[in-house]
Amino acid sequence: MIFNKFLMTYPLSPLDGRYAEKVKAVAHIFSEFGLARARTKVEISWLMFLSAEGIAPKISRETTAELMDLFKNFSDEDFSEIKKIEQKTNHDVKAVEIFLQGFVPKELWSWIHFGCTSEDINSTSYALMLQQGTTELKKFILEITADLRKKSADWKNVAMLSRTHGQTATPTTLGKEFCVFLMRTEKVLKKLESVEFPAKFAGATGNFAAHKVAFPDKNWPELSRKFIEERLGLTWNGMTTQIEPHDNQAELLNEISRLSTIWIDLCRDIWGYISLGYFGQKTVAGEVGSSTMPHKVNPIDFENAEGNLKLARGIARTLSDELPISRWQRDLTDSTLQRNLGLVFGHFLLAGKSLKKGLGKLELREDKISRDLQNAPEVLTEAVQTVMRAHGHADAYDQLKAFSRGKALSLEEIREFITQTDLPNEVKENLAKLTPETYTGYSAELVDLFLK
Repeated sequence: MIFNKFLMTYPLSPLDGRYAEKVKAVAHIFSEFGLARARTKVEISWLMFLSAEGIAPKISRETTAELMDLFKNFSDEDFSEIKKIEQKTNHDVKAVEIFLQGFVPKELWSWIHFGCTSEDINSTSYALMLQQGTTELKKFILEITADLRKKSADWKNVAMLSRTHGQTATPTTLGKEFCVFLMRTEKVLKKLESVEFPAKFAGATGNFAAHKVAFPDKNWPELSRKFIEERLGLTWNGMTTQIEPHDNQAELLNEISRLSTIWIDLCRDIWGYISLGYFGQKTVAGEVGSSTMPHKVNPIDFENAEGNLKLARGIARTLSDELPISRWQRDLTDSTLQRNLGLVFGHFLLAGKSLKKGLGKLELREDKISRDLQNAPEVLTEAVQTVMRAHGHADAYDQLKAFSRGKALSLEEIREFITQTDLPNEVKENLAKLTPETYTGYSAELVDLFLK
């Protein structure tokens, strides 16, 4: 973390203070430093591209080496120098242009930022930052999916009482329930793999007007495409105003928002299972669960994850709603909004780390899960009434409703009810063998099917 006169000594955001170490993987990408570095790389790339295309003068070997060193090793000192220049220019992109003049001979100065509007540099810089940031998030999402996949497989046969509307319901298996979240997460991950990172490089209002006047014999749209796609590895958007319209940024943010919602759901479910006693949590020496109650081992990792996922989701939704909107060919609302992209990535990464830590501390308590199943024989009434329906009893539901609704039943009472039906003896015998622990349908097989 850089602390100098250009940055706050006392961080306003906990991402830059309390949680700085945990989010450093994305902080260096989306910070003011990261934005200045990306802009510098784009300006260098454009200058070298123009030279390679025979538009700008040839760049000497020595100057090329110096530019490439700056490209690869942009430093705190370089950033500080740009910020000093910005104090005079009051324009952050112009400050980068002036900064680069110190690395090339004067005959190349006019070719730095040639034909560019600031948004050409910003568009490509943010696209590069989002591409890199998304790569970091995908790495971490894969770690979570690996954990969910293992738990799904390990616990696919652990029968568990379900709860719908908070009430006892048809049993499932713990592995199947984790597999639901695995499937939902992997769907979003697949979407993230297909998200494109478009950028524009077409001048003041997106039509290469100045470029065409300066070099009418050049195919500037094709040069722009070549620069964006081949030099920078991004997707070219050739139909824009002054700004790239940010629709793909909104798509990316919406997927992060969707995954945040999925993981909030996961955190709340696990929190509930811990409360029921289905999971214990590994204790950590020296940790305190409560300042007054010594016995407590709180599910703080899932609570921290939930809180940060809400922040990531809320900011992502605001940005995805607002970024694609711009008055006529340009206004500056997107400029201040995009500076907050790092908050989405930071809070999501912080949440993911808490979730991963929490998942790693879970200790399965099969005895408690089994007792809850044994104490809820009423869930078998669904099976009884369904079999009765299969044998022509149109009033089966009503019979079981009158017998069971709102009552505390024992397994013996349910078996007694079965003996009094006119079902075939073999069917009665099979139903009488049924227990909540065995009434899990294809839960384990569904897990196997998905994990193939």
